[in-house]
Amino acid sequence: MDKRIIWLAVGSFTMSTVGFVFSSLLPSIAADTHTTIPHAGHLITLFSLSYAIGAPLLSALAGAADRRRLLVAAMLVFVVGNGIAAMSVSFTTLLLAQIVMGMASGLFAATAQATAVSLAGPEHRALAISIVVGGTTFAVALGAPLGALIAAFWGWRGTFGTVALVGLTCAAMLWLRLPRGLNGTKLTMSERFGAIGRPGVASSLMVTFLYLTGGFMIISYLAPLAIDGAGLSHLALPGLLLAFGVGAVIGNLSSGYLADRLGATRVVTASLISALAVSLTIAFGLHLLTRDFAGLLLIGIMVPWGIVGWAFPPAQASRIVGFAPEVAHLTLSLNASAIYLGIAAGTAIGGRILENTAAADLGFFAALFPVASLAVLYAGLRSHRRRLATAPAE
Repeated sequence: MDKRIIWLAVGSFTMSTVGFVFSSLLPSIAADTHTTIPHAGHLITLFSLSYAIGAPLLSALAGAADRRRLLVAAMLVFVVGNGIAAMSVSFTTLLLAQIVMGMASGLFAATAQATAVSLAGPEHRALAISIVVGGTTFAVALGAPLGALIAAFWGWRGTFGTVALVGLTCAAMLWLRLPRGLNGTKLTMSERFGAIGRPGVASSLMVTFLYLTGGFMIISYLAPLAIDGAGLSHLALPGLLLAFGVGAVIGNLSSGYLADRLGATRVVTASLISALAVSLTIAFGLHLLTRDFAGLLLIGIMVPWGIVGWAFPPAQASRIVGFAPEVAHLTLSLNASAIYLGIAAGTAIGGRILENTAAADLGFFAALFPVASLAVLYAGLRSHRRRLATAPAE
């Protein structure tokens, strides 16, 4: 495996850290910008929407551009976005910074996966993509808790400033290490989105969207859930994110193993049922237990929650690739957009719920989405089986 792919994973880690560290930054950002936590949640929504839109749109516009220049340019724009966020004096400026960072992250992610495949060769395509995507997992496991810890001592501006420095280092290494003349493949928007029409792909993308929507209704507002709902202190947030991240690594690593032996669909189904159980456990626990025991429950559930949450993406990606292996690069890109659209929707819906009810109620509403995901998954499987049954024999 080409060692240069590691720097693509570092870039993915750097950019994904911003997306996942927000759950611990929202209270301090809201206080400094004189707004509410649900309103501050628009920062996550805007970053995620910009990512989801930026990945296919900017990749199509970039066409056959040199990937080395494109990746470095995307990283530098991301660094500028973090610099703007760190120096912002108004909430509007912060919102603009999220658009810049989200669009740059979407372009980087799509280009990095394609570059990794080019460096590794077709025979190592899956491994190359998993290494780059692994950067996102480590952003959950290490980036988010470290970012929260930095914020605890130097404020949320310190977190953005630190991410900018890491991004600048990564941009320099990408410029020095990646080969010149590695051009991309020009695809139109219709070609990129045409893969949705493949059998099984559209329903799978909807499952991804619904699952992430439910999950991030809670995850995005972990801070008010922990502080207001469970009575924990601000200093507990880095520890909660670290526990969640440890679970995420376990779930991510075990998912592929289990999918190979049990089948990807069974792992996805188990993840959806487990997500439903986690959401209801959090909701009922915060409502029925005293604050001392509710805090212990939330602390205790973080590792299992991380395992459940991050067992889903690899197994779901495997299912989607299995429907149309020849266009895996397109379907995986669409799945990434579905993930970030789900994050955006979950944060937006969760914010509106938080404006009108207690943080402890988020779990009840979030539980509806794994149920909806299971319904769509079941309907998609039935449709696929009917298609296979009616297909003419060769």
